[in-house]
Amino acid sequence: MKTLLSVALLALPVYAQTAPPVHPPGLATAKQKLAAGDAALQPALDRLTRDADKALRAGPFTVTAKHRTPPSGDKHDYLSLAPYYWPNPNTKDGLPYVNRDGEVNPESKQDTDSPALGSMASAVQTLCLAWYFTGKADYAAHAELLLRTWFLDAATRMNPNLNFAQGIPGRDTGRPTGIIDTHVLVGLWDAVNLLQGAAGWSDEDRNGLREWARHYLTWLRDSKNGRGEAKTTNNHGTWYDAQVCALALFTGQDHIARSVAEAAKEKRLAKQIEPDGKMPRELARTKSLGYTEFNLRALFELAAMGQRAGVDLWHFQTADGRSIRAALDFAAPHVDPAHPWPFRDLKPDPKGLVPLLIEAQSVYGVDPYAKWLATVSAEDVAAQRARLFWPR
Repeated sequence: MKTLLSVALLALPVYAQTAPPVHPPGLATAKQKLAAGDAALQPALDRLTRDADKALRAGPFTVTAKHRTPPSGDKHDYLSLAPYYWPNPNTKDGLPYVNRDGEVNPESKQDTDSPALGSMASAVQTLCLAWYFTGKADYAAHAELLLRTWFLDAATRMNPNLNFAQGIPGRDTGRPTGIIDTHVLVGLWDAVNLLQGAAGWSDEDRNGLREWARHYLTWLRDSKNGRGEAKTTNNHGTWYDAQVCALALFTGQDHIARSVAEAAKEKRLAKQIEPDGKMPRELARTKSLGYTEFNLRALFELAAMGQRAGVDLWHFQTADGRSIRAALDFAAPHVDPAHPWPFRDLKPDPKGLVPLLIEAQSVYGVDPYAKWLATVSAEDVAAQRARLFWPR
């Protein structure tokens, strides 16, 4: 069971730390160690509970709160704008908007649904994890409120489609590319399972959320936008696969997850990763380090879910050496300030690699990842939420 590596390129609320996937055996072990007084894990739990206390004040969030009306006329439809598109300087009305890769237009975050979606998903996962570790009823209750408001309540629920995601003014009202917006939900589905035993989370709630997820999975696989995103060959395609796998596992359709994970060997790993670990499609971006880490996180998600479905992506390798581990080993040294990222990046920040290195120690063994983690602040590593998922 995995949860979300939280929001990457959206602005996150202050309580949201980058969250690695949930791994139940690791969580159970961490819980036992903490109960036994393991001081090494206490900084991570302390940060989690601080984040959860802030998340108690978040939301509730709903797509119906926006003033913009989607082209359908239904405010229950999700609506967002392409973040890297700006008014055209060569036309009087600014249309059609033009691309400035890596530069976020603040307009895309104003009265659209993407900021609320990211905040909701981040808060739910933080609260569910904190409930699991502490048993504090307030954490579970607020997670339940956020979930019901966004997905279940008739007056506020989101329709299970992304027909109007990442539209470009003057060009189109929604694009396949917009499906990246819901990558923030990849881990939410498993985080919800941590609410097992919470007094306020009923069978009706669980069944209603699974029904929403079934409808959204059908839309992802059958819609024009969904089929278009499935064909993309960079991080968008990887995150599309991760979304399908997560929804399939949550709704009990493991055969779909198994099929997607198996296809990813050739469709994603063999085509996206070079033998030396470079991912050219991500290196071509103006935020090449950010997108390298972003695609790695999607690959880690796929590998963990593939493992659940009986497919080993962790250790898959093409004849010429293309693999998830090769991609990680290419990026890992650059967490060290003494090894700055050598490619173009508007705002290089390697700290997103830290939770991946912690997870990699669990998958591949401690070395050489301990070497690179030792170059990061010991206090920061100790407080990483990933420590609760992969305790040592």
